[in-house]
Amino acid sequence: MTDRVGGSTGPTRAREERRVFRPANAASDCRQHGSGPSARVIGVTTTIPTHARIEPGILYFGTPVVLISTLNEDGSPNLAPMSSAFWLGWRAMLGLNGRSKTTQNMLRTGQCVLNLPSDSLAPAVDRLALTTGSDPVPQRKLDRGYEFVPDKFGRAGLTPVAAETVLAPRVAECPVTMEAVVEDVHPVADDDEAQRGSIIAIEVRIQRVHVHDNIRMEGTDDHIDPDAWRPLIMSFQKLYGLGPQVHPSTLARIPERMYRGPDIERARQAPAGPPQLAARAQG
Repeated sequence: MTDRVGGSTGPTRAREERRVFRPANAASDCRQHGSGPSARVIGVTTTIPTHARIEPGILYFGTPVVLISTLNEDGSPNLAPMSSAFWLGWRAMLGLNGRSKTTQNMLRTGQCVLNLPSDSLAPAVDRLALTTGSDPVPQRKLDRGYEFVPDKFGRAGLTPVAAETVLAPRVAECPVTMEAVVEDVHPVADDDEAQRGSIIAIEVRIQRVHVHDNIRMEGTDDHIDPDAWRPLIMSFQKLYGLGPQVHPSTLARIPERMYRGPDIERARQAPAGPPQLAARAQG
């Protein structure tokens, strides 16, 4: 790679000078000449990092860790960490290996629990690394150092507790647990024969949300205190926590109640008690 600033070759961390114009009240060293509507804003030269073209093997820039609990064929629980998840209302999209034990269990039962660990649970989550509920261990995982562990809760030192609407257990130590049912399955990279079937996105609908009292906002019933909730974050395979709020959020002016959708009412109608397995075709 050629460094267009310095002229040398090889990977570099190039920087270039750019002339940037900002309003006089911006956080910069701009100088305003005069006052009133006719005032001129003088540009200031500042140093901004340039972009370098790279090809990282993964694009995990930082998302919360989710411990997915599911039920194996023999009725024993499986527990697996993942971080390719995002939320839309009371639904979530989960990016999973299409052949993993967790995926097989979810497609077979149509159920799972999404357990969100706090940053204090990092050691427990890390004990689940390089473990699988698949026996025999698939070759691709053997090559990466995985081993079969039948008791994932025991390995992690975590406690299973009964859910209300699904058979998979919740994790008692996780400050947030969400019971969910599978609504749809979306193949990923299905147009590429080499990847077909290896990656899927599973859409789940939340039926119950359980939280520890110490992360609830004082004086409210249904609000999480973001200053008390400290999710565990995975960024490029490493585990991190959150720091304090870095800037006031304009978006936070919108009351949370304005986001409430029809899936919340559906969740209320999900019966509590001994749940049944939802029959689903293997995908």
